[in-house]
Amino acid sequence: MKYDLIDKNLFIENRKRFVKNLLPESVAVLNSNDEMPRNGDGNFPFRQSSDLFYLSGIDQEQSVLVMAPDCPVPEYREVLFLRKTSELIAVWEGHKYTKEEARNASGIQSVYWLEDVQTIMTTILNHSKNIYLNLNENDRFSSDVPYRELRYSNELKSKYPNHNYQRSGPVIADLRAIKSPVEIALMQSAADITDSAFRRILGFISPGVFEYEIEAEITHEFLRSRATGHAYTPIIASGASANILHYTTNNNECRDGELILLDFGAEYANYAADMTRTVPVNGKFTKRQREVYEAVLRVMRAATKMLVAGNTIPKYHEEVGKIMEQELIGLGLLKAEEVKRQNEKSPLYKKYFMHGTSHFLGLDVHDIGDKYKPMQAGMVFTCEPGIYIPEEGFGIRIENDILITKNGPDDLMKNIPVEPDEIEELMARQRELSIQ
Repeated sequence: MKYDLIDKNLFIENRKRFVKNLLPESVAVLNSNDEMPRNGDGNFPFRQSSDLFYLSGIDQEQSVLVMAPDCPVPEYREVLFLRKTSELIAVWEGHKYTKEEARNASGIQSVYWLEDVQTIMTTILNHSKNIYLNLNENDRFSSDVPYRELRYSNELKSKYPNHNYQRSGPVIADLRAIKSPVEIALMQSAADITDSAFRRILGFISPGVFEYEIEAEITHEFLRSRATGHAYTPIIASGASANILHYTTNNNECRDGELILLDFGAEYANYAADMTRTVPVNGKFTKRQREVYEAVLRVMRAATKMLVAGNTIPKYHEEVGKIMEQELIGLGLLKAEEVKRQNEKSPLYKKYFMHGTSHFLGLDVHDIGDKYKPMQAGMVFTCEPGIYIPEEGFGIRIENDILITKNGPDDLMKNIPVEPDEIEELMARQRELSIQ
């Protein structure tokens, strides 16, 4: 791994909190992600299951975590199964965990090779009534691919039809939503790396540069800073492309007078950052561009103040919408009298701001969590309002990552330039340095 070894106590505590939520005589099983085929005989880069990583710290394919706190065999109450390495695997694929390395990373003492999984699991399951399965229960998830956890769940149900099957998803979602100090520090590292990449490209962006060249500069900074890479596919959207919310082709030339919307974030130790900035390609906002930019910035700052313990996402989004309505009226995009007569279920502001303002952030960029439960200290949310005006050929979004604390919101990206004057000054200064 590129990142430093994480204190195993994080994962020990995560497992303790998880098993407290299990019914008596239960076993919970979590599998690593699939190694996804790309084409021919190649695979996509492996990325560990966020849930398995959260509970074990193990960042390797073909791993299985089993927790059976009431098992009569003490050494089987917490078991980790790993792919057995060999000289051949070491030559072709590189180093894999030794048992001792896995113990140091996870804090789990009972580490076995995968060849032992069937024998040990039979003993554990024969002394269990409930089996907790870990299917993907992210609200945004939709796929026709039968992933590893789903295949394994179907296999268990076929072999052990008389057990009671339970859901790990809601338990892990509640736990993962509240970040520990160690996790917050890792997320801050991801945010800091994102900051470095943003400052790097401020002096690089200019008329004639292509979007993919900017993406390359960001990627370079991420990797040299020991990030795994991008937390999600970056959006480098110049001109009218900024009105496409998930624009990722990143292949257009940046032109004089345009804005460029930059939505990217580093992934460090599997934890995500998620930032958006919108900057002028030539280094200077026009009067209209600045007017809209400052409106978005006001909405973001007002929304950030509402990310507090006790609030809920639906209520929060409703209040942010009201603030956005007034800004759009001020920009001449909406008329006050029409807003008064609007259908409340289909507010007019959605024409120019059609997405939500915030989502959970953590091991996944769209992290798991229950948006209908009150916000709590330790949760991290994005704050990302935007105004998109296709008829004027540009869109503006600004986004920071906000930690909820007992004392109010704490912006993990407060040091990343966001004021329009600061952005213009930095772009000018960086260009002067590059010329010299």
